[in-house]
Amino acid sequence: MIQIEYPAERLVDTQAAFDGVAGDYDGPRGNNALIQQMRRTMWKAITATFSPNAVLADLGCGTGLDAAYLGGRGFRVVAMDWSPEMVRQTLTRIRREGLEDQVSVRHLGIQDLTSLDAGPFDGMYSNLGALNCVPDLGPVARTCARLLRPGGRLIVSVIGRYCPWEGAFYLLKGRPARAFVRLRRGMIPVGLSDGTVWTRYYAPREFYQHFEEAFALARYRAMGLFSPPPYLIALHRKAKPLCSALARLDDRLGGLPLLRNAGDHFLMVLKKRD
Repeated sequence: MIQIEYPAERLVDTQAAFDGVAGDYDGPRGNNALIQQMRRTMWKAITATFSPNAVLADLGCGTGLDAAYLGGRGFRVVAMDWSPEMVRQTLTRIRREGLEDQVSVRHLGIQDLTSLDAGPFDGMYSNLGALNCVPDLGPVARTCARLLRPGGRLIVSVIGRYCPWEGAFYLLKGRPARAFVRLRRGMIPVGLSDGTVWTRYYAPREFYQHFEEAFALARYRAMGLFSPPPYLIALHRKAKPLCSALARLDDRLGGLPLLRNAGDHFLMVLKKRD
């Protein structure tokens, strides 16, 4: 088996970067209108896949927005994150919304999922690129399969490799190296405020290769293909009618062959193999 070389310091860098922004991550940085658009797509996929009262695991819960939304709708959620400050934000949210009976919170990185003292789960999900920060997805895939009940689903949204908006935007700004950064292989340092998040970009099929031994691919779709990526929120504010129309195109066309392979993120539904 190929061993992934990934200095532990990079995990610490990523943890520190998210710790540093946790306090205001529910604002424009981590939950602006374009991110909310993708988040709603994930919520729709989860609520369409699982029955109320299903037991779910949230891999990389951030400030707990997804866990609280699902907990408030009857799901039981075990939410976990590698950033202790994000965990604190999640705990505060869950207590404030009175969801302690529905949502439990753990300080646990996805890379350490083997030590999770919970399960089995009806389903698992990971939203908005948390899996892009994992050094080696192979062990994660095997552990997810072990923690899921027979026929369980894993639903993920992952930062994609092919984002037309990003390429065009940075080429127009005369920054070709930044325009094609997603095409680089391996873990890439990405700035987040004053910190660094180590990120690996994936095409959908490239991502699925890490999971195909234990999971069948049910479906996948693009997110943020026609809509601009979240860091272009200023454009969204200036051209809301146009961006609303582009969002509708995402909803209608993002699942089509070829088109679903591009976009800022992609959403994938995986079913545990028998």
